[in-house]
Amino acid sequence: MGTRPRPSSSRRAGAGAPGESEAYAGLLARAREAGLLASTGFLLAWDQEVAMPPAGAALRSEQAALLSALVHERRTAPDLGDALAACEADAELMAEGAAAANVRSLRREYDRAVLLPAPLVRETARAGALAVHHWRAAREVDDMTSFTPWLQRNVNLAREAAAALGAPPGGEPYDALLENHEPGMRAAEVDRLFGALRAGLVPLVGALREAAAPGTEWMGIRWPVEAQAAFNRAVAGRMGFDLDAGRLDVSTHPLCVGVGPGDTRLTARYDPARLLGALHGTMHEAGHGLYEQGLPKAERLGQPLARPASTGFHESQARLWENFVGRGRPFCAWMLGELQRRVGSPEVAALDVDAVYRGLNVVRPGPIRVESDEATYNLHVMLRFDLERALLRGDLSAADLAGAWNERMRADLGVTVSTAREGALQDIHWAMGSFGYFPTYTLGNLYAAQLWESLGRALPGMDADLARGEFGGVLNWLRAHVHAHGRRYSPPELCARATGGPLSHEPLLRYLDTKLRAVYRLDT
Repeated sequence: MGTRPRPSSSRRAGAGAPGESEAYAGLLARAREAGLLASTGFLLAWDQEVAMPPAGAALRSEQAALLSALVHERRTAPDLGDALAACEADAELMAEGAAAANVRSLRREYDRAVLLPAPLVRETARAGALAVHHWRAAREVDDMTSFTPWLQRNVNLAREAAAALGAPPGGEPYDALLENHEPGMRAAEVDRLFGALRAGLVPLVGALREAAAPGTEWMGIRWPVEAQAAFNRAVAGRMGFDLDAGRLDVSTHPLCVGVGPGDTRLTARYDPARLLGALHGTMHEAGHGLYEQGLPKAERLGQPLARPASTGFHESQARLWENFVGRGRPFCAWMLGELQRRVGSPEVAALDVDAVYRGLNVVRPGPIRVESDEATYNLHVMLRFDLERALLRGDLSAADLAGAWNERMRADLGVTVSTAREGALQDIHWAMGSFGYFPTYTLGNLYAAQLWESLGRALPGMDADLARGEFGGVLNWLRAHVHAHGRRYSPPELCARATGGPLSHEPLLRYLDTKLRAVYRLDT
């Protein structure tokens, strides 16, 4: 690393505003270049899920490997380290909030990236691209055995990465991977939050299973995929997703890819035998998309200030729109009117808001995470968190994963898994090599519940607006309190600024207990 120049020597002649030093300008230029390369990787990932022919998998794996190596090379270049050191030595620059936040975050990323050997980065990308191809093929024919070697390869690579990054003081190797998704979060804290949440969820789910469930027969009304897709596009647009700067396509696993400024891509999965089979998945991905479109990417591409605060906060946006809005009574009132205008079915015409609202909030344990209700969803996440920690520790092999998965499903949810497609093959994350990601789904639910309480206090007319299909108030509040900040604050700081307190399990339990007891009429 080069010698740190004095602040006076790094500032442009005549430039007096903080953040205008030559070192800082160079730092941002390097960050932008890495961001452009990374955005190309996002585009390749989207193409692999949506448009790439199966025979292209081998080439795609080589493309992904090379691109990842190029991004890593730029994010670990010695001159980037020199630019960071020069910026850190500039007291005036580091006193400016936005510039200081960029420098701090880029320093964290640089210090972590230089610990990862370039061959490991390249092989991880290559193996992930190939594993996704084999996962999709295995899922199609319901064959876990054919995917197992690819999963074990990804597990081994994740172990290597965790060892290279190192466990934090008092932590465990899994923390090094969790840090990629939720900076500052530790497995022990996840354990604490999940334990407290489970202690409240288990008795609530038990009480609901003993009660009479609302009817859901109407959900099986058939609706052509083309009509569903048109409706979903209309809902995403109504939420505020800019379809001129985005797309909605079809893939095996619903996803959102924020390619870059003006290009955010969503996918959905449809079932013509389910009236609303794709709606809430689309709202989920559109929630991600709204966050991507709300970040200041056009002027700050590649900078931390143009990136999400964390994966957990990203999930909070998706889960808030999917559930807190999309399964709320006000939204149901607006949605039903739209359905009755679009479907033209006597069965839909006969539905009332109460039936739709209660049916959408039935608690019914099932095998599929993305189709599960709000209460049991978190039990799915806890299962995956425990299993991937065991995989990373070496306490569980890829060959034994399916059996361990099925046993936990019986023990935790009372569900018997009949196919690998409904079991350990259902999610794409481990095929992609994304370890440490799963806890962020429930962390997202926890953030969303706290944000929802804050929204309720800030927007007393929110329910009336949602019942009219007016979602701008919710979106504008999220834009101001979450999206606009990017990665300026750490996740705990952003949570405290937006909600007034630290992350807690209590708001989510309050929300679920109040809502579901009313849906099941337990207190009447």
